[in-house]
Amino acid sequence: MSNKIGLKEAISIGIGGMVGGGIFAVLGLAVALAKGGTPISFLIAGLIALITSYSYVKLSLAYPDRGGTVKFMNKGFGIGVFSGGINNLLWVSYIIMLALYASAFGSYAPNLFALTSDKIIDTHIYASAIVVLATVINYYSISVVGKIESYAVIIKLIILLSFVVIGLYGLTSSQNLEQLSPEHWEVPFKLVTAGMVIFVAYEGFELIANAAPDIINPEKNIPKAYYYSVVFVIFLYIIIAIITVGSLTFAQAATAQDYVLAEAAKPMLGKIGFTIITVAALISTFSAINASLLGGSRVNYEIAEDDELPSHFTKKLWGQPIGLLITTVGTLILVNTLKLESISTAGSVGFLLIFSIVNFVGFKKADEIKGNKVIPLTGFIACFLAMIALLVQHYSTSKTDVYIALGIIAFCFIMEYIYKKTEYKKKTNE
Repeated sequence: MSNKIGLKEAISIGIGGMVGGGIFAVLGLAVALAKGGTPISFLIAGLIALITSYSYVKLSLAYPDRGGTVKFMNKGFGIGVFSGGINNLLWVSYIIMLALYASAFGSYAPNLFALTSDKIIDTHIYASAIVVLATVINYYSISVVGKIESYAVIIKLIILLSFVVIGLYGLTSSQNLEQLSPEHWEVPFKLVTAGMVIFVAYEGFELIANAAPDIINPEKNIPKAYYYSVVFVIFLYIIIAIITVGSLTFAQAATAQDYVLAEAAKPMLGKIGFTIITVAALISTFSAINASLLGGSRVNYEIAEDDELPSHFTKKLWGQPIGLLITTVGTLILVNTLKLESISTAGSVGFLLIFSIVNFVGFKKADEIKGNKVIPLTGFIACFLAMIALLVQHYSTSKTDVYIALGIIAFCFIMEYIYKKTEYKKKTNE
């Protein structure tokens, strides 16, 4: 029974997946985009995640598989160019998330120890080094990855919950509380699009799907694992957003955009608070990189096993799937070429598209999976419209981010189409 997962462990997989590097990476971005309405943006993104978790509950119960989302796509559409393209996008979205976490690590680390006089150079050095270190650990031992993750979840939650308790107390004497009033909010459309840029902070609940075959008493524990973890994280993020907006002026938040959570601890705890949150950010992003490297290489392996990627990807290199090395290389390229907002936008667009399709599968298979049709249909429409809103908003402010996001999606489908075409030719020539 040692490989079985109880309710507590299943919930910690969901919370650990969401409260990884996401909140540390995108909180400053959220404040810059939504201003005083930042808590509302987190609520909007959280509600979309919560609706989507219904489809994940039903699909995880009907098709428990370590491939998780990959399996759901193949059940919904059969193995073909469409399911393969979406599954490739899932793998690439893991790489984007890794780049986001590494970027956050790189932004926080120089606050503790500067390597050079140029902070931008430091950011890239730290971001690249932590990806390489996590890759070495993944090659060394998968059980070490699991141990790091289990300790990291406890450490980061203790620090974040302490930040919440002290922060709420500190708000009573804050000069910036009026920033939370509606006159300091951005217009509703911007609140929605800010929520979508930071949607990547919620995507980690889908990791529960990969653990579904190992969860004890699944009928009872799988729904609880999804709903409890998502609702807990929604509340946690909203309170953190309230404390951040209520503690710092918008100018201070903009200056410290990449490490705003550490800056928000300063008014209450001074330099010590800043350092503690910085350490929490480094532990969180490091553990998230570790777990996502493992998850990304597994997704890649599952896709290849289902013949949606060349069989070369099922081969092993130094005892691990070759996808681990490719995932690392892809992460290093992204983190050293794209800005944080571009990475976050591409990740959010990718996951909103993936989740809209998962919701569609939940709707399509409602009878087979004994589910309600209205909730998945609502999730499908909400995710799809949110993705469109994000692209429209970004097209007016940063066309490059939109081209990058759409280019990544197109690349995933074109690669799948070419692969299927060549495979078909091979078979017909044999």
